[in-house]
Amino acid sequence: MHTTEKKKALVIGSGFGGLAAAIRLQVMGFQTTLVEKLDKPGGRAYMWEQDGFKFDAGPTVVTAPHCLEELFKLAKKNMKDYVQLIPVDPMYRLFWEDKTVFDYTGVEKDLLQNIERLAPDDVEGYSKFQKYATKVFEKGYLQLGHVPFLKIRDMLAVAPDLIKLQAHRSVYSIVSKFIREPKLRQAFSFNSLLIGGNPFISSAIYTLIHPLEKKWGAWFPKGGMHALVCGLTKLFQDCGGTLHLSTPVESIETADGKVTGIKTLSGKFLPADLVVSNADITHTYTHLLRNEAKLKRKARAVVRKRHSPSLFLIYFGTNKSFDGLLMHNVIFGKRYKELLEDIFDHGKLADDFSLYLHAPSTKDPSLAPDGCHSFYVLAPVPNQVKAKIDWTTEAPIYREKIISYLEKNYMPGLKASIVTEKVFTPDDFTSRLHAFAGSAFSLEPVLTQSAWFRTHNRDSTIKGLYFCGAGTHPGAGIPGVVGSGKATADVIAGDYGFKKYTEASNAFSLELLNAGV
Repeated sequence: MHTTEKKKALVIGSGFGGLAAAIRLQVMGFQTTLVEKLDKPGGRAYMWEQDGFKFDAGPTVVTAPHCLEELFKLAKKNMKDYVQLIPVDPMYRLFWEDKTVFDYTGVEKDLLQNIERLAPDDVEGYSKFQKYATKVFEKGYLQLGHVPFLKIRDMLAVAPDLIKLQAHRSVYSIVSKFIREPKLRQAFSFNSLLIGGNPFISSAIYTLIHPLEKKWGAWFPKGGMHALVCGLTKLFQDCGGTLHLSTPVESIETADGKVTGIKTLSGKFLPADLVVSNADITHTYTHLLRNEAKLKRKARAVVRKRHSPSLFLIYFGTNKSFDGLLMHNVIFGKRYKELLEDIFDHGKLADDFSLYLHAPSTKDPSLAPDGCHSFYVLAPVPNQVKAKIDWTTEAPIYREKIISYLEKNYMPGLKASIVTEKVFTPDDFTSRLHAFAGSAFSLEPVLTQSAWFRTHNRDSTIKGLYFCGAGTHPGAGIPGVVGSGKATADVIAGDYGFKKYTEASNAFSLELLNAGV
């Protein structure tokens, strides 16, 4: 193993991808510094604290805990000493306006009973879908989910498998091939929305989400998702890493085709041998690297790519509980395909909506004051390229529509019970997180923006420049961004000759996968 006593690594952004990369680099032996714009780590996984309530700002569920466990094992630490994960099942409760309710559970027997109750003729079709999706999962996640695609031959090598798995088809078309009931088609296709994809367009590769969820279940960290962020941050610091909060990065500095470090907004220069950007990929190329002439073409190209929709969120606390809700609730509106077309294609803020309603205090009362409950509700909305919406005007109107809808259909007495709230719009994604066009999930997960076609984990032009996070391979979602941190660290390990690190990482992956963690 090469000595790295004098090698310095800088990671920009402390989202799950940045934390995963930083921990791996520190374990590898680099002097690693993590630089975060906000006053807390986490990026999209920030935590708002208001009037005694705690609200996770972004992700709300862990579906592949093994990828996190691996980070602790590499550092020779026990994950349970840093964070406690609580199992959540059913994973989601699905609602439709005709009062149909469907519990999306990881327990096979219960799931089949729920399917039979709604559509008896689809039980066999679901079993066939599950077999198909499991094959996709084994190839797309277990084999390729953390493998970098740096060269076209990497893509060509897996092309036959992708063709065999019908990757060119959409998630919804594959689900519909096996399942007839419209509500069940929604139930087994909506989860691609959780990574910013339209199930009618996203590659059938993303059907792997269902068997992934069934294999490892859904988990919630005690104290909220931000408790997991804090656990990973502490792990990084316990390994000797340095964290700088409230330190916005103004630019990535280069010279003679090589990274030299970063310059902060305050004008301070931090030298580094390599830089990993966990910042929004478009922001990285168009702003942080704006002074590098060799990257102008790449900056223009990434702007032209398809970016995922944005989100409109309301965080609110109440002084009463509401029957019938679980921790994770998906509420389908009148339209499905047509609504998604309005959001993804037409750039229209429709009068109707589908919602995700998160009620974390049902599992963890510590997130709200005594006798109170914390919630957040989100609605997918067009990004700022698709629709030029004045959110300063529209936000109060849209907020009222959503709250009124919830009160009328699912949460009687809601308005009178709200004691605190906060609204987060696409404008906030742009200003607070530097998310291009207010995109909540970076690049849209379509086939032509996946694997080799997605932003590579290492830049091919500037030496020492690497990327991780939702805009890189394999994509958004906690398993995706943590996997990107691994893929990027493995590339760096290869570039710097850390064979033992790679062997240990792969050994832990195999051990944890075989153990079914």
